[in-house]
Amino acid sequence: MENSVTQKSEHLATLMADRLGIHAGTGFEAKLAKAGRALPRWARRDGAVIVRAMALETHPKLSLRIDHKGVDRAVRNLTQHFEAIDPFKRRMGRFLDFLALLALIAVVIFGTSVAILVWRGLL
Repeated sequence: MENSVTQKSEHLATLMADRLGIHAGTGFEAKLAKAGRALPRWARRDGAVIVRAMALETHPKLSLRIDHKGVDRAVRNLTQHFEAIDPFKRRMGRFLDFLALLALIAVVIFGTSVAILVWRGLL
């Protein structure tokens, strides 16, 4: 088969590595498991459809039971989702979230120290 489910899943695995930064694992199934909650629920369901199809594809008689329309739809949905992700924006968002957390911690420490000074009568 020229465009098997395994080939499609390997393409998705490379997209996951490039766009989500998931380099752990050596296949689509491992990367999907590693992604976990980084993916929306519908994407995890579509990934499970592809993993089931990959398992059926290895057996000659069971490969006839693969829902190719469902697999193609799942591959198309996941490909669109992964291609829409900008890795730079994801990294920048995580960095800005970290800075916001540091700012919040600084404000809480400053407020606590001022409250303690007022409580002890030093201010």
